Amino acid sequence: MPMAGDLKVRRYILTSLFHLTAFCFAQEGHYQQWSTLVEKELVDLIAENDLSRRIYGEVVTFLRDNNVAPDFVYRTFSHPDVFLEEEVVRRFAHPAENISYARYRKIFITDGRIAGGVEFLSNYIELIKTVQDRFGVDPYLLVSIIGVESEYGRNAKKYGVFNALHTVVHRIPKKERWVEREMTEYLLYCYQNFIPPLTLYGSYAGAFGYGQFIPSSFNRYSVDFDGDGVRHPYKWPDVMGSIANYLVKNGYDTQSSSFAKGSRNWKSILAYNPAYNYARVVVELRDALMVASAE
Repeated sequence: MPMAGDLKVRRYILTSLFHLTAFCFAQEGHYQQWSTLVEKELVDLIAENDLSRRIYGEVVTFLRDNNVAPDFVYRTFSHPDVFLEEEVVRRFAHPAENISYARYRKIFITDGRIAGGVEFLSNYIELIKTVQDRFGVDPYLLVSIIGVESEYGRNAKKYGVFNALHTVVHRIPKKERWVEREMTEYLLYCYQNFIPPLTLYGSYAGAFGYGQFIPSSFNRYSVDFDGDGVRHPYKWPDVMGSIANYLVKNGYDTQSSSFAKGSRNWKSILAYNPAYNYARVVVELRDALMVASAE
């Protein structure tokens, strides 16, 4: 007859084997069917506090309801490169758009950025004209937005998109509804386009691509301008077409050349980034590019 100590040892061994088997199944891609238990395990795997458990609970439910494979979620949530990015919290607490305009404009209205914009216009003039013909958006405004957002593609990949959003999930309660939407949209985009979520980089707010779209905006407004069947965040035809489409869908007036405060074109820029300093500097850089290009 086995002793009590022997039974405890057997239970420990059986329990360990059960968990090891479950882990191996998940590693081998057998985490294929959704269940209440699977949802709970996935949330427990990624969430570190009550706020994140609540948000990730909604994210996982959304992904389940949109037919995202649980194994994709598991491989993302268990990735060894997932971590909280403290710099993201600091950037949200002190956004550049909140500083005085005199300081803000010094970041963007520089000889280098104006010269870079003129060079960009020259290099991509045919594409820019094609986008203008399709959407009716001012070409200097288009280039100005690219210049402010990513310095013409040179500065677009500082933070991992997943980890930036993951940090907001855990650390910024006032962004709860916003980050729930953006994380679900981001993971859905990655799943549908066969992109490993830990491989894309962008801004501290999870914006990515040369146009710096947040995930919900990318899913809603990006276009396949070059017609290859994929909406590329880092290919200029799709980037320019997507920016132009965003502006038009948010009220840009193709019959007006006015960018005065309060105009429809001004408001379409504010839709891109709802900060007065942002809209003002985009218009100022736009005007500077137009003048410099004519010289």
